[in-house]
Amino acid sequence: MKNKLHHKDGFTLVEILVAIAVAVIVMAGIYSAYHSQQKAYLAQGEVTAMQQNLRAAMYYMEREIRMAGCDPLGTAGAGIVDLGLDAGLNRYTSIHFTEDITDDSSKGDPDGDTGDTHEDITYSLDGTDLKRNSQTIAQNIEVLDFVYLDAEGNPTSDKNNIRSVQITLIARTDKGDPGFTDTNVFKNQQETPFAGYPKKDSFRRRCWSTQVTCRNLGL
Repeated sequence: MKNKLHHKDGFTLVEILVAIAVAVIVMAGIYSAYHSQQKAYLAQGEVTAMQQNLRAAMYYMEREIRMAGCDPLGTAGAGIVDLGLDAGLNRYTSIHFTEDITDDSSKGDPDGDTGDTHEDITYSLDGTDLKRNSQTIAQNIEVLDFVYLDAEGNPTSDKNNIRSVQITLIARTDKGDPGFTDTNVFKNQQETPFAGYPKKDSFRRRCWSTQVTCRNLGL
């Protein structure tokens, strides 16, 4: 009996310690991979939400600014009301325009004025909220920039000469991404850089520009 017990196989203390060390290394590798994937997933989710903000904001503005000055009866006096000049920034940061598209009735026909719903429109920034009149249509928007162009495509400050509008938005993610530093410099379509960039913080940003032809201006 003593001889059998003496030769029974088992693990030595060294073998147990080695096994524990290997298990710790494997678990650390698994956790590191999971943590990296989780960070990437969260960052991608933030970027996706930001891009949806940009698309929604640009969709509304493009559609309505294109119709600025719509005046089928020729009696509404619709057009660009205010260019939204910010003297401190030396650029245009809002737009106010009118259009005659509905009379608020079931028919919804133009009625010769711009006093009905959705006919007197202002787009502006309130902090980082993009507003259509008093309604927020997008959040985490840092820059709203307009450049007004005449028939030859040259920048103009005369609202009577405006034929198209260049719109630029800069949006950021709602949350920062630890380990990321934003070093982007953003410009509008006139190659004018926006002051204050790069921010050198942990927020990811996107800049989106488009040009809208105001089909009803200058008719």
